[in-house]
Amino acid sequence: MDILSSTLAAGGNAAAGSESPIPAWFMITSGIVVVAILVLDLLLVVKRPHTPSMKEAGIWVAFYVTLALIFAGALFAIGDAQHGSEFLTGWLLEYSLSIDNLFVFIIIMGSFSVPRKYQQEVLMVGIIIAIVFRGIFILAGSAIITAFVEVFFIFGIFLLIVAYRQAFSDDDDGDGENAFIRFLRKRINVVDEYHGNSLRVTIEGKKFWTPMFIVFIAIGSTDVMFALDSIPAIFGVTQNTFLVFTANVFALMGLRQLYFLLGGLVDKLIYLHYGIAAILAFIGVKLFIHALHESDFEFLSWGSAIPEVPTWLSLGFIVVAMAVATLASLAKMKKDGIPIRGGSSQESEDSQD
Repeated sequence: MDILSSTLAAGGNAAAGSESPIPAWFMITSGIVVVAILVLDLLLVVKRPHTPSMKEAGIWVAFYVTLALIFAGALFAIGDAQHGSEFLTGWLLEYSLSIDNLFVFIIIMGSFSVPRKYQQEVLMVGIIIAIVFRGIFILAGSAIITAFVEVFFIFGIFLLIVAYRQAFSDDDDGDGENAFIRFLRKRINVVDEYHGNSLRVTIEGKKFWTPMFIVFIAIGSTDVMFALDSIPAIFGVTQNTFLVFTANVFALMGLRQLYFLLGGLVDKLIYLHYGIAAILAFIGVKLFIHALHESDFEFLSWGSAIPEVPTWLSLGFIVVAMAVATLASLAKMKKDGIPIRGGSSQESEDSQD
């Protein structure tokens, strides 16, 4: 969690523009509260492993969404309208892009046959790993932008490529293991069966890692791949390191409960990837326009005549793109007679304590 504290402390200093800075006491207090909630959440999950009911998952999702909205309201009151709107847009952007994470979480859980009662713990630890790595990426990204503002051209082109792949490529091989996990398996001793939620066991005097350890690494390292898309995207909304990091944290904090709330619905929303692709393409264009305004290259001076994309337009586009993709998917499901719920009910395992 040292990365969390250092990122929060550095946030105000990396703010772009001349708007009023976010008070240091607010950043420190926010960091303490977020860490406390994450630790409490982790302790609850570890102490009582179970599969949350729809009601429980819904309450937790509502809690984290409300927490993010309260944080945005505090930014409007303590900072200014720009900080508040940038956080809100960044949070919605990260929350939308994190839907991709849910697809992969489902694949990983199925691939490793993770007992349902331990899936909360796996997701929680994986998300904490992801927060740490995203903190590192954000600090690195902020430093690169400060030194070389033309990197926005690279970010923009990269997001347009990712958007194209998201919309038109079909590269889901159903494999829950990435290259790093395959590398790891060849070099450490791993048993095939789970031993509760233990990470290591001793069998006949020899120590072995359990599949639980591999799954933790799989969830965390896979999110690093998604961060390569989402971090450049959110820098298109704001270059304030504090806002970039907190938007990521609040989006990830509600992801675990969203996994259980949506259940098998996520992979049935067949048009959702088009909505995500549209958002990435929109932010990619926005980054390109921003780079034209910020670049010191004289031959790009014509770009300053193109108006920058305002934050409110980004916010509206994200909401509309996800709403249209979701509604279109639900309409398609209804037309094809596909039930919204069902298809992955393994709740009987929950009774094992």
